[in-house]
Amino acid sequence: MENLDSDLLRTFVAVAEAGSVTGGAARIHRSQSATSLQIKRLESILGHPVFERHGRGVALSDTGRQLLPVAQEVTARLDTALRDISQTAVTGKLRIGIPDDHGRTKLAQIIAAFTRHHPQVELDVTCALSTGFPDALDKGSLDLAVYEVERPEQHEELLFADPTCWVSAAHREFQTDESLPVALFDHACWWRDVAITSLKDRGKPYRIAYSSQSVSGVIAAVEAGIAVGLLGRTSLHSGLSVVGEKLGFGNTPASKLVMAATSSSEAGPQDAMKTAIRTAFLTGD
Repeated sequence: MENLDSDLLRTFVAVAEAGSVTGGAARIHRSQSATSLQIKRLESILGHPVFERHGRGVALSDTGRQLLPVAQEVTARLDTALRDISQTAVTGKLRIGIPDDHGRTKLAQIIAAFTRHHPQVELDVTCALSTGFPDALDKGSLDLAVYEVERPEQHEELLFADPTCWVSAAHREFQTDESLPVALFDHACWWRDVAITSLKDRGKPYRIAYSSQSVSGVIAAVEAGIAVGLLGRTSLHSGLSVVGEKLGFGNTPASKLVMAATSSSEAGPQDAMKTAIRTAFLTGD
């Protein structure tokens, strides 16, 4: 019986986190062909594909999803052992910003994974509305942040894209000829701007029936049946219905969750946190 080589697992993790063979190869400083050969070798040992190819990138197969947490744990433990033995443990302080709506499900996972492998790093975590995070990075009050944009810039690393849609409670029907009640964020942000633009493009009367500072507040209003709201598809459940086309809305852009960092902070803690954040958003809850 063949064994799983840690080098193959490290290559697999790099490609999985990068979302492409090219990106994974760059992370482990190997050629694309050598990286592809290692993935094929891993798949040969397992007897199953670990990725599904699409376009220019790859997505995890069922086998890949099963293997990823094991591969991450194995490679992380090896890295930790090397740091402990060679006395090159990551130290320092890191100030990070995580958006409130995503932070509720991801923050514990990120912090637990990070502190388990890097206990000597002091963390200062801001879990809040992310609209001010880019400015905080520019001013140097944050070292690393996750936030939403419509189009990522060159310095912003895409974590995932969430298509948006207009939704209502499944038990509630709104008429196209009435003044449509909507639930919006009560502050200037990407979600509010996109929603208002979409409402104006629809060209029909609407009224703001509910305002909230958080995604959970908008969802609560929609679930109660008092308004429609613009939400990401990851927020949908059986109690909500997509009503954009029915009510005459056009397509709305996907929300892009990105990660960005300053260039002045310590590279060790920053790189380690980037890995923890990538892993948390890649593997899900």
